[in-house]
Amino acid sequence: MKKLSIFIASLLLLSTSISEACTNIIVSRGASKDGSCMISYAADSHWLYGELYFHPRADHKAGSPLQIVEWDSQKPLGSISQIGHTYQTMGNMNEHQLIIAETTWGGRESQINPKGIMDYGSLIYIALQRCRTAREAIACIVELANTYGYPSEGESFSIADTQEAWVMDLVGKGEEKGIVWVARRIPDGYICAHANQARICRFPLNDPENCLYAPDVIDYARKMGWFEGKDEEFSFRAAYNPMDFGGARGCEARAWSAFNILCDGVFTYEKEGQLVSEPAANYLQHVMGYELDGEMPLFVKPSRKLSVKDVADAMRDHYEGTPMDMRVDAGAGGNACPYRWRPMYFEVDGKSYLNERAIATQQTGFWFVAQSRGNLPREVGALIWFGTDDAATSYLTPCYINSSRVPHCFEVGNGDLLHYSPSSAFWICNRIAQACYKMYDQMEPIVRKEIDLWENWQIEERIPAMDSRLCALLEKGKHKKAIREMTKFSCESADEIFEKWVELDQLLLVKFIDGNVKAQNEDGSFRHSEYSEGIPDGLSQPGYTERFKRAIVEDHGAVLEVK
Repeated sequence: MKKLSIFIASLLLLSTSISEACTNIIVSRGASKDGSCMISYAADSHWLYGELYFHPRADHKAGSPLQIVEWDSQKPLGSISQIGHTYQTMGNMNEHQLIIAETTWGGRESQINPKGIMDYGSLIYIALQRCRTAREAIACIVELANTYGYPSEGESFSIADTQEAWVMDLVGKGEEKGIVWVARRIPDGYICAHANQARICRFPLNDPENCLYAPDVIDYARKMGWFEGKDEEFSFRAAYNPMDFGGARGCEARAWSAFNILCDGVFTYEKEGQLVSEPAANYLQHVMGYELDGEMPLFVKPSRKLSVKDVADAMRDHYEGTPMDMRVDAGAGGNACPYRWRPMYFEVDGKSYLNERAIATQQTGFWFVAQSRGNLPREVGALIWFGTDDAATSYLTPCYINSSRVPHCFEVGNGDLLHYSPSSAFWICNRIAQACYKMYDQMEPIVRKEIDLWENWQIEERIPAMDSRLCALLEKGKHKKAIREMTKFSCESADEIFEKWVELDQLLLVKFIDGNVKAQNEDGSFRHSEYSEGIPDGLSQPGYTERFKRAIVEDHGAVLEVK
């Protein structure tokens, strides 16, 4: 009975701690095809609207008050001192190609400082306005949190510039103002991933080129009674965010899945100075919550140089092909739908069970893959591939960070969670997703085909051509024209795919209405009867998956059997 109570408590923690769960993948420049540092981010929250935040560069009166509003709730928290000049930011990237993203992992409730001013969202967006490099951003985040107090839960930050990529774990010190933290540089040629569980365990104490940390990160844990032992044995995660069933199954499993996809099932990493390779499956028992001892590698080498498309598609994962595959149990319904509505756990006959939490999820507000491309001029190199809603059924479209505005379909104020807007990308992507959830195995392949056509075209043809054009303009000193061109391109591309999604929404409605599937000609038009263009010719009814049919028979077959 005690074990059951502990299990239920873990599931309760799982359901609350990842209700706003996010996922990040970090790619060092040596691990990418084009030499860019990349960060992907899915901002997953049932209360978050998908829009692309934009702050143009600006001059201010140094020392004037800057009002801080909590990102999650829009609650006013207080004010801090403004600086004289801020950089332009679009989403989670700035004009100097700095990228910052996050995932929340909670930690101990006693570590939240209710009087703090700098919540995690404000740390991100203000650091982007003030910093040029990843190291500057780390220093800025620490200074702001220590100066003004930190009222949020524990966080993992992904931070990258043109040269370096870092992962940073941080958490507050309760009533004591400030944070304890550690940041590790991702070795060139490697990748990292995190998903609402602190990822840094042991770390080097004398390697400032590759590891930075708070002076009291170990002493504070000792003082609180969370660590005993030698300094070199200290694990940040063990002290501040101990692994439990919920952290493994609902969080670490997503990081494992990203690694599994991008490493083709083999984890290659450094261990005690030696390069080690082992099957990703060796960690399945750990990430499924059955064996909590041990830890997954923090950094792994991908099996190939990664493109934007590789990273984007990893963000569309539902554990396909693994024991956690969400398409194959009865919960997937009759059309292999890899989604489970909340709550995250349920009980049957006194036993507790969970719904899987994959990287792709229904409550995503926005998501992106951002590229810091140091081989290009600063104005051109900063690029964010931005999307809204569920990554599995939504597209990414490129936006140059140095553009003078964002596309209207992504603009702040173009609709919200309580007000539908027919010109909002968030709402049209939700329409597509809601349609797919009903007949997923039939509709999703059509949507994915359109996504792939669009993203591959942009990646392989349109962006290289636009980069060349913009670089040529800058070489001729035509800076303002280059800005106009990149703005026009970003906005027109977003408008183009938005209109395609409006048409796709209509197609899915007509093609799949009432569970029927209407046949189409090669040109995309619907086949119709000889006598009327309004009557379909070639209508099919695919029915349900074999597994679902067997589940129905097992549950109710005695009544349904044909005699």
